[in-house]
Amino acid sequence: MALKKGIKAPDFTLSSTSGSKFTLSEDCKGKSCIIYFYPKDFTKVCSKEACDFRDQFAAFRKLDIPIFGISRDDIKTHLRFKAEYDLPFDLLSDLDGRVCKAYDALIPIVKMPKRITYFLDKEHKIAGVYSDMFESKAHVEEMLKQIQ
Repeated sequence: MALKKGIKAPDFTLSSTSGSKFTLSEDCKGKSCIIYFYPKDFTKVCSKEACDFRDQFAAFRKLDIPIFGISRDDIKTHLRFKAEYDLPFDLLSDLDGRVCKAYDALIPIVKMPKRITYFLDKEHKIAGVYSDMFESKAHVEEMLKQIQ
């Protein structure tokens, strides 16, 4: 079950493919953003989802809404994944799964991230959420619908 609309999103700091640490409250201060959690780099549905976000990146950019993908993969793997699929947005590494857990995006026993996408408003309250483990394209479509 995902976090509910209207609540303040948990703040966090994670390593980023940008080469620096990403802190939600600092790096997206006063900005809306999309944060999507996904199970694993280079898997079929996760690759498709990343490419779906890539293919619609211009629409999000036009609205000045950055996108961040989060999984438990390390930065080295994220960098390869980002290069392989020419992703124009940063991937964040949640090695210990604590951010996934804070966003209710961690499958308890296997400790693998769920496929959940959040739209955070300018105050970082959850303004939109979509969760579906097996459908990737709907995450992007649903976020575009909820933003507009």
